[in-house]
Amino acid sequence: MKKLSFSKTLLFLAFGVLAILLVSVFIGRYPEPYWMSPKLLFQDQLAQQLVLNLRLPRLLTALLLGMVLAAAGSVLQMVFRNPLVEPGFLGVSQGAAFGAAVSILWLNRHPLVIELSATFFGLLALLLSYLLSTRIRYGGWVLRLILSGVAVSALFSAGIGILKYIADPLTELPELTFWLLGGLYSVTWRDFFFVLPFALAGITTVYAMRWRVNLLSLNDDTAFSLGASLSRERIILLVMTVSAAAALTAISGVISWVGLIIPHISRRLFGASAEKSIPAAMLLGGGFTVIADDLARTMLPGEIPLGILTSAIGAGLFIYLMISFGIKVRRDG
Repeated sequence: MKKLSFSKTLLFLAFGVLAILLVSVFIGRYPEPYWMSPKLLFQDQLAQQLVLNLRLPRLLTALLLGMVLAAAGSVLQMVFRNPLVEPGFLGVSQGAAFGAAVSILWLNRHPLVIELSATFFGLLALLLSYLLSTRIRYGGWVLRLILSGVAVSALFSAGIGILKYIADPLTELPELTFWLLGGLYSVTWRDFFFVLPFALAGITTVYAMRWRVNLLSLNDDTAFSLGASLSRERIILLVMTVSAAAALTAISGVISWVGLIIPHISRRLFGASAEKSIPAAMLLGGGFTVIADDLARTMLPGEIPLGILTSAIGAGLFIYLMISFGIKVRRDG
């Protein structure tokens, strides 16, 4: 049997994600649990308003969220040569959440202000993790990066705890607490269009530079001898992916494990080359997050926070991958 080319496989994967989106439009708790008949879109005005004004922007945002987190995780894992890295492990998600919380409590609740604040603190968290890893004087690069990421994550998590402590317990605290659990329950078209430029910029940059990511994953001397401009290309990739992830975090809260587990699944299915694994990871991440969001809003009468579901599913898949295939951690000084 003739094996399909990667381009055809990717096309089938894209159609699969599109099919998930179309089916998800009719998944919900109106007019009855779990499913809405497509006929209602032509007969029920409330169903039309529900789909057009609530469900569609939420589903499209979930798609962007999964694609951005998977792209960011793939880039970070290859650039830092560490399969355990994702935005949350380097403090990016916690930093972005801290920035968004600062804006919500003290600055302005306008989506653009929240996204800019989240992006600034997300980039700051990444910079702190990198600088701290260069100052640690023991262990290899993988261990130093993990330790610095844990420390920076804890620092921003403590900052979020302080913000929750000083927030108004009747108005601000419940909103902040539920938002930090992660979810897309309040997403509107305005939120979607505000994050769309950040997401498209990050996704487009990663896709266009996927050929270079392979070089950046090599030893610095080898990559330089092959013509890679290490500092410039790393900065471009990291700034674009972290900015996109931080912007999405500003409206979704902290969504964990997507950026860690999806790149591993993509590499298992399509190989280690970024040329194939990164585009596939984007599509897999988008489909995974849409399905998780479908479960979040239909499993129980009250919505389950999306961050809880992605953590539970992602951790289970990660355990399965470790037991079945093993995850190799590169040990270099």
